Amino acid sequence: MHKELKFFLGATSFFEFAMGMLGPIYAIYVQNIGGDILTVGTAWSIFMIVSGIGIYIMGQIEDRIKNDRKEIILGYVIMSLGLLGYIFVSNIYQLFVVQVVLGISVVISAPAKDSFYTKYLDKGKYDSEWAAWEGSWYMVTGLAALAGAYLVKVYNFRVLFVIMFALSIVGLILTTQLKDKK
Repeated sequence: MHKELKFFLGATSFFEFAMGMLGPIYAIYVQNIGGDILTVGTAWSIFMIVSGIGIYIMGQIEDRIKNDRKEIILGYVIMSLGLLGYIFVSNIYQLFVVQVVLGISVVISAPAKDSFYTKYLDKGKYDSEWAAWEGSWYMVTGLAALAGAYLVKVYNFRVLFVIMFALSIVGLILTTQLKDKK
């Protein structure tokens, strides 16, 4: 595996960990700010629909821009801001805004991440190198879910959100060190 892919997997893992910490306890968080099961579904729907429609459109745009590194960094800056936004959410409408911000971050970064990763794949090792990408996501997200639940049980959601934001900043700093393939 190319050293740039290994570095990229490591840098991206900080974001995956940060985002994964909230996953299985998201409904509890929404309930704590006054939401119910419909609010949870609506918030998740907003994130997924914004991401899905936007990724398709952004992929078309990014084909012309061809600067994966800058697009990844921009997406990660927005994601970090979205994670920071959780700290200040006190009602469901603010939550919906944070979901839109996080959706936009995925819109910008997802096509660029896939493109960047693809450019560094070693010929004849596509399966194993994509498996490294997918496998790391599952492992990191699984560990993050446990860590997030533990932090909220021992501390509270605010502490969780500060840690999520801090992890995203580490990932962002590392991501700035990526090098576009010539």
